[in-house]
Amino acid sequence: MLHKTRGIVFKVTDYQESSVIVQMFTEKFGMQSYIINGIKKPKAKISRNMLQPLHLLDMVVYHKGYDTVQRIKELKSAPVLQSIPYDVVKSSMVMFLNEVLYKAVKMQSPDEQLFDYIFHSVEWLDHRASQLVNFHLVFLAGLTRYLGFYPDDTNTTDCDYFDMKDGVFTRYKPEGRQYLSAPHTQNFYALLKYSYDNMSQLKLANDERRYLINKLMDYYAQHIEGFGNIRSNEILEEVLS
Repeated sequence: MLHKTRGIVFKVTDYQESSVIVQMFTEKFGMQSYIINGIKKPKAKISRNMLQPLHLLDMVVYHKGYDTVQRIKELKSAPVLQSIPYDVVKSSMVMFLNEVLYKAVKMQSPDEQLFDYIFHSVEWLDHRASQLVNFHLVFLAGLTRYLGFYPDDTNTTDCDYFDMKDGVFTRYKPEGRQYLSAPHTQNFYALLKYSYDNMSQLKLANDERRYLINKLMDYYAQHIEGFGNIRSNEILEEVLS
């Protein structure tokens, strides 16, 4: 049966001589794998340029259950990204966020709120011209809300620590090593209050931004089984420094 759905490209893997398998987060079916035959041929109907990380697509797909590789009948970029592929800062951010999303988003069922958050965030990044240095931090802090481990910020008075295991702000130093302490705790709490539209007001030194992104990755690893290490953040921080 044919279905129309929007999709976000996460990963492309070569398959045989002229085909690829694309893993996408779709609006209608969640995470799905699609085989595209003949894409490497000169007269292929689908361009591989459409399948860059976090590119946004309109698709007509065949769907035969959730435990099989699916097929695509029609595919087009919608919208066509105007700046991300050509801007080194934006493309570095997308590479990093794509690596995180590929490891974090695993559901093979629809999650329209999560889909819309990612989709509209990519659109926003593509349209924004400047003051992007905190975008990845704000995106990842917001993403935790949809993944189920957004920090409990209901009681932060006089709290010098953030317990990454339990996701709470506390006055007392947590056991173990997975926590934030002052002044990083206050910067992390401030981060939770910013949106894309006012994030330029969040003033962080390069070292502090680097520290917070590393701790955010630790926080993700605490709450997502098999999350592992992220490597592309190092490239991004070099670009931003």
